[in-house]
Amino acid sequence: MTQDWLHRERMLLGDDAVERIKNKRVLLFGVGGVGSYVLEGLVRAGVGTMAIVDNDVVSLTNINRQLIADTSTVGRSKVEVAAERAKLINPAIDVICYPVFTDESNAVEIIESAAPDYIVDAIDTVTAKLAIIRVAKEKNIPVISSMGTGAKLDPTRFRVVDISKTHTCPLAKVMRIKLREIGINHCDVLFSDELPVKAVMQSELEGNTTRNIPGSISFVPSVAGLVIAAHVVKEFIK
Repeated sequence: MTQDWLHRERMLLGDDAVERIKNKRVLLFGVGGVGSYVLEGLVRAGVGTMAIVDNDVVSLTNINRQLIADTSTVGRSKVEVAAERAKLINPAIDVICYPVFTDESNAVEIIESAAPDYIVDAIDTVTAKLAIIRVAKEKNIPVISSMGTGAKLDPTRFRVVDISKTHTCPLAKVMRIKLREIGINHCDVLFSDELPVKAVMQSELEGNTTRNIPGSISFVPSVAGLVIAAHVVKEFIK
C-alpha cells in the first residue's frame, strides 16, 4: 500500500475535509516574509492549486525571515523558487506563477485569471492592498489581508479580526481610513496589537522608488504567515 503523505491530517480532520482542501484554489499576493509561510502552510495542508504573485527576486537581506531565501536562491525570481518548493512538497499541486507587480491596472485581470476560492494579500504596498481587497469584495471572493509585521518582536500577539477592530498597528490605521474612503468597512485582516519596536529606519530601493523599511526578525512574519494559512484552511473546512 502506498503511504498517504496527508495521513496525519486525515486523522485530525477526516477524509471529507482533506478532499475539500485538495479541491481549493488560493491566490497569494506576495511570497516574502509572511507570504512564503502562508504558501508553506497551505501547500503542506494539501491545497490543490496555488496562484502566486510577486515581481521581486530573492535578495541577501531576505534570508533572515523568508522561507524561500537562502544562499542558493539569492538573485532568483521569488515565484519560481516558491513554485519549485511547493512542487517538492506536493508534486501533484498546480502552481500558477505571476511574476508581476500588482496595482490597480492589473488586479482585476490577475484575480479573474486565477479564479480563486480564497485570496491572501501578503504584500506591503497600500495602493495594491486596496485594489486587491476592492476587487475581491466586488467579486464576492473571501480575502484576508496581512497588516504590519515589521518592527515586532512578539509573535504571540498576532490574530485575525475584522479591520474595524484593529488598533495600534500603523498600517491597519491607514488601511481602515483608505478602505472607508472606497466604501469598504469590513475585511478580515491579520494584525498585531504589539507597539512597534523603536529601531533605526533605513531606505531601500525597490524598482524605481525608494521606500522606508522596518526591521524584522525570523520568528515574527513566519508566525503571521502560518496564522493566515490556518485561518484559510479552517474556512475551507467549516
